[in-house]
Amino acid sequence: MKEENRQRDTIPVRKGEELSSASLNKFLNENIEGLDHNAPLQIKQFPAGASNLTYEIRKGEWEAVLRRPPLGPVAPKAHDMGREYKILKAIHPYFPEAPQPYLFTDNTDVIGSPFLIMERKHGYVIDTEFPSDVTPTEELCKHISEQMIDTLVALHSIDYRKTELKEMVRPEGFIERQVKGWIERYERSKTEEIQGVDELTKWLVSRIPISPAPTIIHYDFKLNNTMFDQSFDKVIGLFDWEMTTVGDPLADLGVTLGYWVEEDDPEELKGERSLVTTLPGFMTREEIVESYAKKSGRDVSNIQFYLAFAFFKNAVIAQQIYYRYKRGQTTDERFSTFNQHTYNLIQQARHTASKRTL
Repeated sequence: MKEENRQRDTIPVRKGEELSSASLNKFLNENIEGLDHNAPLQIKQFPAGASNLTYEIRKGEWEAVLRRPPLGPVAPKAHDMGREYKILKAIHPYFPEAPQPYLFTDNTDVIGSPFLIMERKHGYVIDTEFPSDVTPTEELCKHISEQMIDTLVALHSIDYRKTELKEMVRPEGFIERQVKGWIERYERSKTEEIQGVDELTKWLVSRIPISPAPTIIHYDFKLNNTMFDQSFDKVIGLFDWEMTTVGDPLADLGVTLGYWVEEDDPEELKGERSLVTTLPGFMTREEIVESYAKKSGRDVSNIQFYLAFAFFKNAVIAQQIYYRYKRGQTTDERFSTFNQHTYNLIQQARHTASKRTL
């Protein structure tokens, strides 16, 4: 890959989100074998994402990715770098698209928080647009859609009982715990009353389905967490594993559908999302469900519930971020309108719950 393409996915570190270069350099020299101790430490930031902070770190020819929690207080059990490290360590041998983890430390003296260091992959990640040197043909967009489904099916086909995850998870009753847990998170982070929330949460609790056999689920599976090789032939990377667990695979599919935008979606929803998947050739949500069902062999008749829950879950995530902004725990102005995102997602969840089909 050309050097200019290789570097454009990073930016200079945002003000207020700097790392302590001296102490991190010392830590790396002491804990990573084979480093050139005389090479300066270079730090850049990955700009996407509104949750954990992610950096590219380089010393000479060595490079890696550092992930740390967001600044300020965070929700209980959220942004657990130690857990994410263990997940990557368990999954990478069976699913090489997951970055190889190098190390984790909970020593907050280094950069002010726990952090993990993992493999740096190079390829194309599609967020709000295609790279300038790529023409998004219908054939390419269809192929990308298929690759996304194939990757999700492949992840769901791994026998978690052969991995170290079996010691970390409790898949029984997963979806019931999820629904009730995300409702509780919403209540803890609520900043204003939103029309229809009580009606929606009662609908979700009353329609919890019987789950299929549990699988490994990424639980944040979307286009801008996925990296393709330079030819867009195949998926070579899948990122942001902090929500990963073993549970209902249809909840994972629901999350993917919740991020997938269609041309006839409400303007309020489209206005805050990447519109890449509205380009000709990308599958519709219904086509994704049909393809997933065919390739996985799973019954998807309850997918309406999972999509409504995915929209609600995303609404809660937006609300938690806005709650931190409202309380002054972050000054990132990107988050100042996240209460509107919460409202729009709640309404989309209500709309989905009221329909009989996708």
